[in-house]
Amino acid sequence: MSIEKEMFYRDFVRREENFFRAPFKPEIDFYNTIRVGDVERLKEMLIEEPFMDKEGLGKLSEDSLQNLKYHFAITAAMVARYCIYGGMNLSEAYGLSDFYILKVDKCHDKEGIQELHPAMCMAYAKKMKELNNRMINSKHIVECINYIYDNLHKRITMEELSEFIGVNPSYLSRLFKKEMEISISDYIRHQKLETAKNMLKYSDYKISEIAATLAFPSQSYFTEKFHEYAGVTPSKYRKINVRG
Repeated sequence: MSIEKEMFYRDFVRREENFFRAPFKPEIDFYNTIRVGDVERLKEMLIEEPFMDKEGLGKLSEDSLQNLKYHFAITAAMVARYCIYGGMNLSEAYGLSDFYILKVDKCHDKEGIQELHPAMCMAYAKKMKELNNRMINSKHIVECINYIYDNLHKRITMEELSEFIGVNPSYLSRLFKKEMEISISDYIRHQKLETAKNMLKYSDYKISEIAATLAFPSQSYFTEKFHEYAGVTPSKYRKINVRG
């Protein structure tokens, strides 16, 4: 059964990363991807929808080249603001924005703008990734979080985690609580329940399958913890959030 659960979980994560991250408004997803420093996802998005092929670009100028420059400037301003909300220094965020807007102003063709757009977006995303990693001061905590995410289909124990990280269990427990302001067990449960919310919204898995996939001891226990966390039962949550 453990192999089956892992396959369920891996399948969901793959589908979530390739499809379910896109919200109702794709542009918000795009800006948030940069804000959280998700460089790999951003690369995919930039390939999926190149700047010049974006749908819904308004007409801001009769000149098509100038129109793209205006939209580039709007994108730069939006990205800067999202990154500021994510913790980037004001001067750094606006400095990058000014730098790329000045560069696009010198572009003489659409191809130049097309090349500049992903360069700007990746520059912001990489800086946000570095910033977010610095915000979690300990390499041990980063490794711990990555391990938890990769193993939500299993029952994760403190002993297993500490052995993987290579530190004493009590030390890891204290360090995690100090840096994350939440216990490891609560963090794991929250991540499982957040994943369960996505599975309820975006997959056809039965509630019993979701409970088993995320290694809850029983469907009733899963329902109880989900209700405590989300304020409604899993079936009610699915009914409220199902996409028509």
